[in-house]
Amino acid sequence: MTSNPTPTLLAVFAHPDDEAFSVGGTLTHYARRGVRVVLACATRGEAGKITVPGMTVDDLGAQREQELREACRALEIPEPVFLDYHDSGRYERTRHDDPLALMNVNPLDVEVKLRALIEDVRPQVMVTFDPHGGYGHVDHLQIQRAATGAFFSTGHLPGGGPQRLYYTALSTEAARGLSRMGQDLDPLVYGVSEGTVAVQMDVTPYAANKRAALAAHGTQTGAESVMGKMSAEEREAMERQMLGREGFSVAGTRTAIPTYPLRGLFDGLPGFGALDA
Repeated sequence: MTSNPTPTLLAVFAHPDDEAFSVGGTLTHYARRGVRVVLACATRGEAGKITVPGMTVDDLGAQREQELREACRALEIPEPVFLDYHDSGRYERTRHDDPLALMNVNPLDVEVKLRALIEDVRPQVMVTFDPHGGYGHVDHLQIQRAATGAFFSTGHLPGGGPQRLYYTALSTEAARGLSRMGQDLDPLVYGVSEGTVAVQMDVTPYAANKRAALAAHGTQTGAESVMGKMSAEEREAMERQMLGREGFSVAGTRTAIPTYPLRGLFDGLPGFGALDA
């Protein structure tokens, strides 16, 4: 591995649709600025819940894989890289006995796969879930732990490995919104204080991309989904929050932080700071 002259962002998430909710606008923003965006998805969402009334799918994993490919096109980024684990599910769909379900896999084994991916694509910046996994899903927690480990264990690589690791940062206001939508979250646990948000990305120019990416995940955003059951007022409030800004906290860095808050994910990285000028 040598120093990579191409600005590269590696986003690591657990399921198809995680990217659209958490970082979709940011990925489009940097793709339009010439950054190579690599999206790693740990599973194909095999244990998801179909939320379209009357819809039947023979192979939900294959369906959701295709949905993610369509979402990537909507976000103007390359097709995803799959780590080939299985969705652990939730509630009555939890796959306790599946050895490939992410919840049953040693995070250190997942880290090994991510280290190989990092060595291959040589990102300067990595993004993954916050330590609470957004809303506590076990797969989110697993991939967050593995991605964090991979960042810290790749600094010895030639070129120094990724220079910055960010976590998605859910504001307390956004966490209160999720709680109102039935997620039963304590906003003071799952949300972060204003000072914790190191980067606040204005993604309003990419709202159409983000809407299209969410729509691409049709099995998960149907009439029986949380979004589908929202009132018009709730949906408007959610879209105002989700389509306007995406926040990130600094989880690890190998370079100095020039200012705080940062202007963007590449701010202060030698040779790449102009991306956030």
